[in-house]
Amino acid sequence: MRVLVIGSGGREHAIAWRLARSASVTEVLAVPGNPGIERIGRCLPGNANDPAEMAALAESVGANLVVVGPEAPLVAGVADALRAKGIAVVGPSAAAARLEGSKFFAKAFMERSGVPTAAYAAVDNESDALQALNHFSCPVVLKADGLAAGKGVIIARDKAEAQAAVRGLLSGRMVGPAGARVVIEEYLTGEEVSFIVLTDGTDATVLEPTQDHKAAGDGDTGPNTGGMGAYCDSRILSDEQRREVLDTIIHPVLARMRAEGHPFTGFLYAGLMMTDSGPRVLEFNVRLGDPETQAIMHSMDADFGVVLMAAARGSLGGARLTCQREPSVCVVMASAGYPGPYKGGCVISGIDEAEAENAVVFHAGTRKGMAGIETAGGRVLGVTASGPDLSAAIAHAYKAVDRIHFEGGWCRRDIGKKGLIRWPGF
Repeated sequence: MRVLVIGSGGREHAIAWRLARSASVTEVLAVPGNPGIERIGRCLPGNANDPAEMAALAESVGANLVVVGPEAPLVAGVADALRAKGIAVVGPSAAAARLEGSKFFAKAFMERSGVPTAAYAAVDNESDALQALNHFSCPVVLKADGLAAGKGVIIARDKAEAQAAVRGLLSGRMVGPAGARVVIEEYLTGEEVSFIVLTDGTDATVLEPTQDHKAAGDGDTGPNTGGMGAYCDSRILSDEQRREVLDTIIHPVLARMRAEGHPFTGFLYAGLMMTDSGPRVLEFNVRLGDPETQAIMHSMDADFGVVLMAAARGSLGGARLTCQREPSVCVVMASAGYPGPYKGGCVISGIDEAEAENAVVFHAGTRKGMAGIETAGGRVLGVTASGPDLSAAIAHAYKAVDRIHFEGGWCRRDIGKKGLIRWPGF
């Protein structure tokens, strides 16, 4: 089949890469894609956030299946427009995508679904926000209600920092209109885990668990980013913990979505904190994570196209996305200044040399320039490798990272290392 991938980042490159290795897939197309995807498929121009344009494009190229990568097109209703044309699509409706599009909606939805999460207050003005802060101890978490490209979450260590963050969000200075409403949330402690399922609205297949690294600096220091790296390993969660997450979080969400008339289909991502009292939901995403996807796709050994089509057709049943036992690690290489202002147009060298180290270099923020591939984003590349154990996978990924160079390029140097310390058997 011919599969169209919507999006242009590292997640979409990884999806396209895995699809290109699926026996069921004869051609991969992407809109707008990136230089990495161009090496394995065909990239087409277009506005990924325009539902009518995406539906017309999918129809014109004869796409048998469409995979919507980012959250913004889903919130805009791209999946709805495709389904209206009778085109098989992986991704939820705009109504279901509110789980990510609005923190207000997500927290209220969790309440009425009985899903365990942090205590919170939802506010839309400075006076109420400052008053609500009095009911929380520090550190405290502040979240922009709308989509903020992974930059709408602030962990305030003291009251003064929390008050400043509230003012910065509500005024629009930090993340624009996405911060017009704010969720103030209890700070939870434990281990963060990304738990992702593919669902047809009723049945769900679980992907291998991953752990993202959101903070910019080693040791989880510095500001939050869209994700500086991730690792994937089946041993992150025990079978008992997986069942608990499915029973207390995933299945209640799917059941409530069906009951409210908006069946959730596609990838449901639960960002969890594994606390002493069990799993608690930090956030829901309505698509695959980035950079978790890069690590997951590198580990997968299933025919991705077959399982995605089954989910899109509502016939997932017992289909499974199996993975190899080897853990995998993705290290994000970023532009100088990220997650703040950064310069583009820096020539990148060493990608082929990195891939000669048995790594895959997924393009996230790149473009073609006069002198070759150059930087065009904050997160530039996701260098991904596997190994017989987590320690080896980390070593392989960083060996490949060290082959790549561009002006000001940097990365965290501790991706995956806390897994070596905190989970036994790694």
